[in-house]
Amino acid sequence: MDLWYNEAHTQSVKFAIKVDKQLYSGESEFQRIDVFESEEFGRFLTLDGYMMLTERDEFIYHEMIVHVPMAVHPDVRKVLVIGAGDGGAIRELTRYATIESIDFVEIDEMVVEVCKKFLPQTACAFEDPRVHPYYQDGLKFIRKHVNEYDLIIVDSTDPFGPGEGLFTKEFYGNCFKALKEDGIMVNQHESPFYSEDAIAMKRAHKRIVESFAISRVYQAHIPTYPSGHWLFGFASKKYHPVKDLKADKWNALGLKTDYYNTNLHKGAFCLPNYVQEMLRDVE
Repeated sequence: MDLWYNEAHTQSVKFAIKVDKQLYSGESEFQRIDVFESEEFGRFLTLDGYMMLTERDEFIYHEMIVHVPMAVHPDVRKVLVIGAGDGGAIRELTRYATIESIDFVEIDEMVVEVCKKFLPQTACAFEDPRVHPYYQDGLKFIRKHVNEYDLIIVDSTDPFGPGEGLFTKEFYGNCFKALKEDGIMVNQHESPFYSEDAIAMKRAHKRIVESFAISRVYQAHIPTYPSGHWLFGFASKKYHPVKDLKADKWNALGLKTDYYNTNLHKGAFCLPNYVQEMLRDVE
């Protein structure tokens, strides 16, 4: 008998991956955690039945959420990462020798432990001495910090369950206060394609625009996320994500990437008309 992982992307659209075996299933205080193994996508992590990452395509998400801001602001020294229990964003950040400190805030420590055991491809840099873990609510953590971070990466789950508070006006306002004068915030911004996802995307963008003078959206193709068309938010007090791109400086670092490059960086901010119209509606 075939075993399939199924996820409803809408009431009439379903996404499925054939599973070789289930490696882990458990309940934390916050959510259900499952790890599966498949022929096509390798191992993959789901939380409460929703896809978080696969070994096959996680590099797209993690490279785009980290290297885009780092190529605009190469002098980042202190970073705050909220969410990212799988460790992929941490892995990419630790490749920069110039980063001195990474505060990592994750509400669910069990996610980190499960990923360390079953997904070492992403959870491979938690032991870097620059990484300081805090297992608590990111919404509460950020309230206590002012003018401290060069970069904040909000690598949250979807805007319900444990990640719901990370899509509020209060949270984005507190991120603004926690950033230095030239700080950048990057967040996963949901998908614009299906109507329910688009509502969450527009709501998040409206709240970010209310807090940040510079707020832009960029895109990537992630095959296992709903519709494959995924957005990220770039918000800054000072830097424009394209005009202030330091392409030569970033390329001189010699970092090997499988998805991100500085030409793609510029193109990622060129959004389809239907997405531009959605964003204009809430701006």
